[in-house]
Amino acid sequence: MSNSTRKSPENRLPIVHPHAAGIDIGSREHYVAVDPAVAEPSVRKFGCSTPDLIEMGRWLKSCGVTSIAMESTGVYWVPVARLLEDEFELEVRLVDAHHVRGVPGRKKTDVQDCQWLQQLHSYGLLSGVFREAPEIAPLKTYHRHRKSLVEACAQQVHRVQKALDVMNVQLHKVLSDITGITGMAILRAIVAGERDPVVLAQHRHPLVRKSSDEIAKALSGNFLDEQVFVLCQALETYDFIHRQLQSCDAKIEAYTATLSDRQGPDSGAAKTSKRRRRKNQAHFDLRSEMVRISGVDLTRIPGIDEMTAYTVISEIGVDVAAFPTEKHFASWLTLCPNHAITGGRIRRRRTRPGASRVSAALRVAAQTLHKSKSALGALYRRLRARLGAPKAITAVARRLAVLVYRMLKHGEAFVEKGQDWYETKYQERALANLKRNAKLLGFAIVPESVS
Repeated sequence: MSNSTRKSPENRLPIVHPHAAGIDIGSREHYVAVDPAVAEPSVRKFGCSTPDLIEMGRWLKSCGVTSIAMESTGVYWVPVARLLEDEFELEVRLVDAHHVRGVPGRKKTDVQDCQWLQQLHSYGLLSGVFREAPEIAPLKTYHRHRKSLVEACAQQVHRVQKALDVMNVQLHKVLSDITGITGMAILRAIVAGERDPVVLAQHRHPLVRKSSDEIAKALSGNFLDEQVFVLCQALETYDFIHRQLQSCDAKIEAYTATLSDRQGPDSGAAKTSKRRRRKNQAHFDLRSEMVRISGVDLTRIPGIDEMTAYTVISEIGVDVAAFPTEKHFASWLTLCPNHAITGGRIRRRRTRPGASRVSAALRVAAQTLHKSKSALGALYRRLRARLGAPKAITAVARRLAVLVYRMLKHGEAFVEKGQDWYETKYQERALANLKRNAKLLGFAIVPESVS
């Protein structure tokens, strides 16, 4: 490009953040860039220890930096952001690496990465990702740790099932859940040394549908010593993880008690539940706590139970002001179509890939509505018949996200109108469409006379 075609300084983008800095976060070292006009050199490398981070903050303060954009993968950015925000009162904006890569103009090195971040941030071209409120961060940590414990517990159940299959002990064919009262009693008896199927079948709970003879027949297997050892170790690990779950629930209960109440339509409406605790549910009244800190009862929405409500609140908090509209919220959850328009035509409308835990929880909640008598259940069944299960799950999950957004932002209480109301409204819309199409063709819809 000749000098005559280059842009003059007057034609450059306006500076939005004049005191900006860029940080390229790494696992061993961080590269920090400031405006070359305020420091020489304008790029410095810092270590990851706390004294190094304090030195970084002091250098940024001495350079007059007020706003920082950082790019990171993993959790390496967390201690840097917290120290710069808490100790030095700097504005920290975490940016998505995909957005930075989408703006071309530099080679890929650590030094040039931080310089590119500083330049883009100074022009206001980088938008920060969503970060939950500081008081919600511990709740999110407890929730994610608890979920990992539940997943680890499921792995032990898989090991138990594999050991039983190898020994041809068909316990899963006579019990719907081998970790129920009857199943666990039989498994512990096998580990204790009992091998007689008739004796093992005596652990049958009265509510089990299968008879003792059927259970005894299924328990007639080849009890191998090595598989019994695996079974024993899996049960011990299963019990240990359940004790860890109880300890984690105690921490969650203690921390939620420190969170302030939020006034809403459901404030004070939640009462302590007397129902029996279901598997993998919290060991305390989690629903009442979620209603208290959010002001609304998300479990009134069909398909959303207390653990789904806890997932939503622990990931995004009770304030959704970061999302201007419900469409922004659904887009952040990657639950809306991503229209790829070329030449005025939509070539592709598939949803963007995402790893949001809230989105995954809402998809599971939508899938549980296939037999619901609610309006959402009727919507799911109609969409599934017309579009297939995957698209129906995404569409209903988006509807659930909209309901959650409205309840949290406007404090609206959910009112279930029922399946009949939905069917009536659907018939009214279908009839209106028929009348409109008939009018365009020069016809009229005449109701069938009743003889």
